[in-house]
Amino acid sequence: MGRVFEKRKYTMFARFAKMAKTFTKIGKDIAMAVKAGGPDPDTNPRLRMCIQNARAVNMPKTNVDAAIKRASDKDVSNYEEAIYEGYAPHGVPVLVECTTDNPTRTVANIRMYFARNGGALGTNGSVGFMFERKALFKLSSVGLNREETEFSLIDFGADDFTWDDEHNELIIQTPFTEFGHMQKGLEDMKIEIKESSKVFIPTSYKELTDEQEAEVLGMIEKMEEDDDVVAVYHNAR
Repeated sequence: MGRVFEKRKYTMFARFAKMAKTFTKIGKDIAMAVKAGGPDPDTNPRLRMCIQNARAVNMPKTNVDAAIKRASDKDVSNYEEAIYEGYAPHGVPVLVECTTDNPTRTVANIRMYFARNGGALGTNGSVGFMFERKALFKLSSVGLNREETEFSLIDFGADDFTWDDEHNELIIQTPFTEFGHMQKGLEDMKIEIKESSKVFIPTSYKELTDEQEAEVLGMIEKMEEDDDVVAVYHNAR
């Protein structure tokens, strides 16, 4: 009974830790959105996206409002986005997406994660050409006609559709440059956006053994625990 309780307690703490990291990331996104376009979501599409993503992970409205208020303070820290490139063990290319108010600290930590786990930090452009920047939108599919919806959204840049009937969702993919165009199109069509994100998708994949994959994922897990790291992309499978 004691072991079961400890396992449940660990799972609960892990879940709350993941939730806290997600909330922190969204808070940083809100700060950058407000600094770039102001605190009014009606006139700031980037901020609207952040608020949509906050709702998707059940971030309390009070937290969102507080983040917007903090970001409006001129004395608050300025966050910036940074992408670091390198190789994990076994020559696996890796992109590390970060949001930081201290690039010197962040790059030192990223270099350490690579070095301690058999990888190496690279220079800008060393592996970025192996990935393609895309935008993803998760939508409510309730009441949508598949053929009509796909036909309409292609005009806004959609180039891939995944219908999830189990969860009543539609996930669409667009080129990164079409993010704003698609966001406005969905809003004009009154289609509910549950979540949206900008991601890097590998253009090819590297096959690994189970043991090699475990080494690569071990390094990535260490990186993902860092508060400055937003996401880690690779092409291992």
